[in-house]
Formats: sequence, C-alpha cells, structure tokens
Amino acid sequence: MMVVYATVPPTPITDTLPPVAPKGNEPVVAAWVDKFILGNIDTGLEKMLKDKGITTVIAVGTAAHGAVLYTSSAAALRGFNVILPVDGMSGDGQNTYIEQYVAYHLISAPVIGSKITLTSIDMLTF
Repeated sequence: MMVVYATVPPTPITDTLPPVAPKGNEPVVAAWVDKFILGNIDTGLEKMLKDKGITTVIAVGTAAHGAVLYTSSAAALRGFNVILPVDGMSGDGQNTYIEQYVAYHLISAPVIGSKITLTSIDMLTF
C-alpha cells in the first residue's frame, strides 16, 4: 500500500507528529484543501497514483470539511474509487456534525456519490 502524506503551505512536513510522520522517502504533497492541485499547479498526486496502478484511494485526515471532502471529491472526479473511514477524519473538535455532513455529502453528491464507500478503520484489510 502506498501512503501519500499531505501538508498545507508553508507548513513543512517535518512539523508532523512523529507517530504519523513520513518515514524514509514516502511521498509528500503540499496543497490547500484539494491535494491534487495547489492553486492551478498540479501537485503530481494523480500521476503518482496512476503510475503505481492505484484505482482506489483511502482518504483520512484532520480536516473533514477541508482536505477529506475536497480531495475525496477530486479523486472521484478523476475516476478513482474512494474509501472513506468515517472514524479516520475529524472536524474542528467543536462540532461532530461536520464529520456527519462530509460523509453524507460525499455519498449523496451527484456524479461522485457512486465512487464513495463509507466504512471504519477496523473494517479495512490489506
């Protein structure tokens, strides 16, 4: 399984907590909410995935209503299947509705909804 790490500019990936930080030469992309693009610049994420023959993306993150929502949507629009462990995303810590909304939005949205599968981390097997 290929793991791609993401950060937001100008935060360096070295600021990531050690238990979840990249090890060795694992790929890192820097972008705002959609990890496939930074402004109008391609981050190379789609090419990285397709070069490895990857057809399914598992999306997790600390900004359900940011990177999880927009990267999952972008992945689905690019033809990837998206697995979304609902316990692998968080909102702002003040409002759990954010996580519920993101899950509902992704499975209900036109065009992308059919590419999204909700699950939980303990249901993932490799």
